[in-house]
Formats: sequence, structure tokens, C-alpha cells
Amino acid sequence: MGILKVNGLKKAFGIDELFHDVNFEVRGGDKVGLVGANGAGKTTLMKILMGQEEADGGSVQLDPAETIGYVQQQADFGEGTLYDEFRRAFDDIIELGERKRSLEKRIAAGEEELLDTYGKVVERFEQLNGYEFDSRIKKVAYGLGFTDDDFQKNVEHFSGGQKTRICLAKALLREPDFLFLDEPTNHLDIGMIEWLEGFLRTYRGGVLIISHDRYFLDKVATRMVELENHTVTSYEGNYTYFMRVKTARREALKSAYEKQQEHIKKTEEYIRKYKAGIKSKQARGRQSQLNRLERIVLPPEAASFNYFAFHKPPECAQRVAELEEVTFGYGSEPVFKDLSLLIRNGDGVALVGPNGAGKTTLLKVLVGELEAAKGRIKIGSRVKIGYFSQQHETLHMDMTVLDEIIYTYGVDEEQARRYLGAFLFHGDEVLRKIGDLSGGEQSRVAFLKLMLTGANFLILDEPTNHLDIPAREAVEEALMAYPGTFLAVSHDRYFLDKVANCTLELDNGMLTEYSGNYSYYLMKKEAEREAEEEARLEAEAAKHAEKKAAKPAAVEQQDAAEKAAAKERAEAGKIQSMSDAKRTEMIQRAEAEIAMAEAELKGLEFQMNQPEVQADPAESQRIAEEYAAKEAEIEERYAKWERLAASE
Repeated sequence: MGILKVNGLKKAFGIDELFHDVNFEVRGGDKVGLVGANGAGKTTLMKILMGQEEADGGSVQLDPAETIGYVQQQADFGEGTLYDEFRRAFDDIIELGERKRSLEKRIAAGEEELLDTYGKVVERFEQLNGYEFDSRIKKVAYGLGFTDDDFQKNVEHFSGGQKTRICLAKALLREPDFLFLDEPTNHLDIGMIEWLEGFLRTYRGGVLIISHDRYFLDKVATRMVELENHTVTSYEGNYTYFMRVKTARREALKSAYEKQQEHIKKTEEYIRKYKAGIKSKQARGRQSQLNRLERIVLPPEAASFNYFAFHKPPECAQRVAELEEVTFGYGSEPVFKDLSLLIRNGDGVALVGPNGAGKTTLLKVLVGELEAAKGRIKIGSRVKIGYFSQQHETLHMDMTVLDEIIYTYGVDEEQARRYLGAFLFHGDEVLRKIGDLSGGEQSRVAFLKLMLTGANFLILDEPTNHLDIPAREAVEEALMAYPGTFLAVSHDRYFLDKVANCTLELDNGMLTEYSGNYSYYLMKKEAEREAEEEARLEAEAAKHAEKKAAKPAAVEQQDAAEKAAAKERAEAGKIQSMSDAKRTEMIQRAEAEIAMAEAELKGLEFQMNQPEVQADPAESQRIAEEYAAKEAEIEERYAKWERLAASE
């Protein structure tokens, strides 16, 4: 396994320097998280490493034989079905297979001089696992939640989250030596993110990940590289360890800065006191020392959002919002049915569930944007709702950021700048028009406006989408200081862990409450899964015991042995009558069938581990039986392969 070495890279656009003196390595097995604020140059750096952009200086060293798989933020597909898109990842292998078959026909027709060429083609085909590429497609596709039916759909008809998974699958199909992932968790639901975490932790190659998903980086990263102040700093460990070390370094730097400032102050006092007197020579010497002193510069402190210390939202009823047997659907199909829910004053509620479960729909029903088909929704006395939607409808695109705050809330410029600074808008940035801001910057303005409305019940739909890590931390700080009530839908598990004290799971039209943050919810779900698995194993054991008792073991074994022997004799006769070429073809086909069956087994394993399957005993039992049958099928296919191989 090779090493990717980055030495002294620098890049600028005109007079604006993006980064300089960038040095780090990615080795086989490394899982490196690349973090930094939006605009710091992370994606540009990644593209330089792949040779898609030119650096202004420095070098990237990588053996030409090493391969890189890349998952970019924006999907770019050709035409055709999903299966066509996946097959494009194997164009070279498919072409090699066609050449192999052509040579086989020519050799069979008498062109024996091609045997040497044929041997080399076969060797290369086998090196590339040519017999297994179709099963490789199925294995990765099943793992990422695609089905056999999906293979025949046009790629343009998939959702944003599905397209992200397609990009990811294409990068994983060839098992490259290095994987470069640019925001791989965007549009993925939590179940898919957890699958990806497990996959990457065991990936044999080197992985470089740009991500704002701190929980994901905690689970996957073994090393962090931070792009800040136009250069990089490396830290061993995951995201939490990186932040602990960075904070300790900052505190040490602050302490050194304060000591240096005290030294400078005393030295300047000495110089002022003695510069014209008998000790003027010593004063000049100290001035020279001071001039040569390398000054410690502190990075700017993040502003804090302390608005609520002075402007608490109004008090309201203890029962903030209630749903009683609420049902909503589109047409005849309900999204959810008979949901009941109580949100109390002071609650910080996280709403989680897979994509398509109806989380955003539930929020819209709660704020009155959608009307429930049945049931009752009650908002408590003196409750004022503030709603954060992903579309930011409340922003005035032709206003500057500063004017948006001043004219909406009647505050002076100094106060407006203080609030904006807490959400990372500094200096002339507040004079930019909102329509010219990025999606993440608009989200920051929209969230700040929401906090300034005086609402005592915030309903938040993906408030951290498009935000970089510093902006997410600003939102977290604001919510943790907020004395009201909130309900938040988010895929940002780190965010939910910090701000929520209650977690609601919406899945299969049902709502389940867990009295804790996201980590507590995971712990309880794992305990539920273990209990269900134990019950399933006990049921299987009981069923097996019943079958065994119903038929004497000796009779059962004799029947099975006779059937197996008869089948083997019949197959042996067929094998002996085959030509050598036919037998070779049958061996290759058997190997491909084994690989495909093993991929299907992996798909069943993925389905068995899904929470919705484990929550359904009948479905869990059905898949468990399919899994056992598939294992038996694989054993049978291996036996067939051994008989074919032994006859050569």
C-alpha cells in the first residue's frame, strides 16, 4: 500500500492567498478528516491532490499505479439505468472480458499461436477480479440500500440523497487505494451514514474526508488535518480528540501571550523611566531587544450569543404543543397515522428518522402549513412559534445583512453588528447583499433572525444544513443559551447530542419517545435490538427442536444422504461428458455464481440489521430464513465448483 505525500503546497487566486506551506501524508489504512471553515480551500486542496487543479507551488507524490476514488458534492452522471452507471466503473474489465471471449473463439477455431496472448489477457482479467465485478456491484449497491428494482431505473429519477449514494457506490466499486470524499454524508439519512461509518472503518486503503459532520468524523477519523489561517495543522485522533488538543494548545498560547504582554509592559515602563537618564544605554538595549521580540498573535475569539441574558422570551403554558391521534397523508396513503405527542415548556426535542419518514411533514402540520386529515393539534396559551424552514422565505434578498437586522428589529448598528458577529459576520461582510450569500451564510442570517423574534417555541428543520463547523457551534451555543422550547429535525448527530434532552423517532408512521439526547437514544435502540435478536434466536432454536422431534434423526440423515448421492452421480456424469472448453467455462460461471450469491448474502445481512426490520418479528423471521437458505445455496455451489475443478 502506497503513501500520498503532500509537500509545501500553496495556492492563490490573484492576490488572495488560499493556503501555503501545506504538508501532510495519507497512508494505507489512514482515515484523515480535513476540516476548516467554508471558503478556506478544502475542496481546492483535494482537487490539487487528484491533479484536477494546478498548485502554485509544492508537490504531491503518489505512485502512478495507485488509484484514487473520488466522491464529489455534486453528482455528475451519464444517461441510462442505475446498473448502466455502475457498470461504467468497470469499462476496462468489460472490454478485457470481451477480448478474452474473442480469443477463446479464435483459439477454438485453430489459431493456437494466440495461446500466449490469451494467457496474459486471462491473467490480467483475474488480477482485476473480472469474474466478480457483477457481484461487486450488488454487494456495494445492497450495502448502500439499493434494490434489484432500482437497477432498472434511470439515474436522473433518483433523489438528491440517492444520487449521493450512487456517487459513493461508484467510488467504492473498484476498491481504490485512496478514497477522497467531499461531504459524503450530505443528503444521507442516519441509517446510511452509520453504514458508511462501518464500511470506512474497515476500508484497507487510505481515506481523506472533507466533512462538517463531527459525529461522523468521531466515528471514522484516525487523524485530523485542519486548514486554518492559510495553512494546515495535523492532529492524531478523531474530531473530539483534535478539539481537546486544539483547545489545550490555545490555552497554552493564551497563557504565553499574557506573560509576554506583561514582559512587554514592564520593559516599556523601564524604557520610559530611564531613556534620558543615567541608565539610557541599558534602556536602548532593552528597546533593541523589544524590537527583535517575535510577538505572539492570538487567533480571534469566537463571539458569543448573549442576547437572552437581557431579552428573555415571554413565559407561556407548561403544555407548549399537543398532538392527539393526528393522521396526515397524500391521497390514500398516510405518511403517519394516529400520532400523539406532548411537548412541555423548556424541552429541547430532537426528531429523528429515515429520509421519507415524514419529519418535515410533521413540522409543517404542527405550524399549520399543512392540515391534518384527522386528530387534534393544540398550541398552548401564550406560545409564540418561530419556524426555521430550509427555504429561508423570511430573508429579503435585496437587503444587506446589516440592514436586515437593523430594520427588522429596530436595533442600532452597534447592537446589530454584535449579534451578527456572534454568527460569524465580521467587518465589511455585514454589508453584502443577502442574495449574494452562500446557502450556509443565508442559513446563519435566517437563524439569527429567528432567535431575535421573541418566539418561545422554535421549530427547526435542518438548522445546520450547509453550515461549516464554526457556524454549527454558533447555532449550538445560541440554542443552549435559549430559555424557551424547541423541536429540531436534523441529521447532525453531534448537534443533537449537545442541544437535545429528548429524542423522538418517527419511523413507519409511528412515533417513539426516548427521554435523553441522541447518544441515549442510540443506547436504548441497541438494547432493544439485542433483546429482539435474543428473542429471534430463541424462537429459531425452538422451531428447530420441533422439526427435529417430528422426524427421527437417523431417517432424516439417511434421506438427505441418498438425495445428495443421487445428485452427485448425475452431475458427475454430465461433467465427464463435457469438452475441456465447456468445463472451463462452467468453472468460471460457477465462480461468478458463488461471488454473486455471497453478495446477495451481504444484502440480506444489511436488511437484517435495519431497525425497521428488527422491529417487525415476522419480517425479521422471513429474512432470517432467506439468509439460512442462501448460506445453504452457497455451500452447494462451492461443492459443485469443487467437483468441476477436480475433473480437470
